[in-house]
Amino acid sequence: MNEAATAAPKSWWRRRVLAPIVGQLKQGTTPKLIAATIAAGIVIGVFPILGSTTLMCGVLAAALRLNQPVIQLVNYLVYPVQIALLFPFYRAGEKLFQQPPVPIASLGALTERFWASPQQFFVDYGLVALYGVVVWCLLAPILFGALYVVLRSPLAALASRIRREPLSG
Repeated sequence: MNEAATAAPKSWWRRRVLAPIVGQLKQGTTPKLIAATIAAGIVIGVFPILGSTTLMCGVLAAALRLNQPVIQLVNYLVYPVQIALLFPFYRAGEKLFQQPPVPIASLGALTERFWASPQQFFVDYGLVALYGVVVWCLLAPILFGALYVVLRSPLAALASRIRREPLSG
């Protein structure tokens, strides 16, 4: 019986997340660059404007020569975190700018505000989004630095282990 037939099936996490990272390390990408790519993907992935992170990750990866597939993979993986952080970013921004909270969780209140004054609706919710972006801008460098430091060592250890493994084939 061949080795592939007896091997345990790989989990989704191993196939879709770890394998691309290991593949990059095997191709010679440095652990520091992978750590920076993952950290950037996480930080940009929680940007508080839905629908903007894919383009932002692509532009940043191209500008800094980061790994496109890895940064986009991480960006997509943190999408649930982005959703979970939208309201906290918006509310923190309102507090930072000392503005009263604008209703954002009630579809009825949103609809009512829109039909009462569409122009004011876009001003109010545009400002809420802007406040959230400002909070993200304040936190992003700190989060990036912390993630980079935390990820560097395990990725260096993984790269070292990969270099020690005998070539199979």
